[in-house]
Amino acid sequence: MSPVWITILLAGAGTFAMRASFIAAADRLVDVPPWAQRILRQIPPAALASIVLPALVRPEGDLDITHPRFIAGIIAAFVAWWTNSVVATLVIGMGVVMLLQNL
Repeated sequence: MSPVWITILLAGAGTFAMRASFIAAADRLVDVPPWAQRILRQIPPAALASIVLPALVRPEGDLDITHPRFIAGIIAAFVAWWTNSVVATLVIGMGVVMLLQNL
C-alpha cells in the first residue's frame, strides 16, 4: 500500500473519531456550565465580525477609509445601534452603498 493511501485512511479514521466522539459524549454535554454558555454566546458575533470587517476596511486589499463600503458600514453600524432593527440596518446600509457607488 502506498504512503498516499495510508495517509488518506489515517485522515479518514481521525475525522471519523473526532465526529464520533461528539456523539459518544453528547449525554455529558447536555448541562453546559453557565460560564461556558457565556463564552459560547460570543462565538457567532466574533465569527461574523471576522468575515465582515476585512471586507469593509480593506475591500481592495489596502486600507481605504473613503471606500463606499466602509462609509456605508459605519452608517449601518450607527443605524443598528440607534434602531436595533435588522431590516432598517440592511436597507439603509445597502442604500448608502448603492448611492455612493453610483456617484
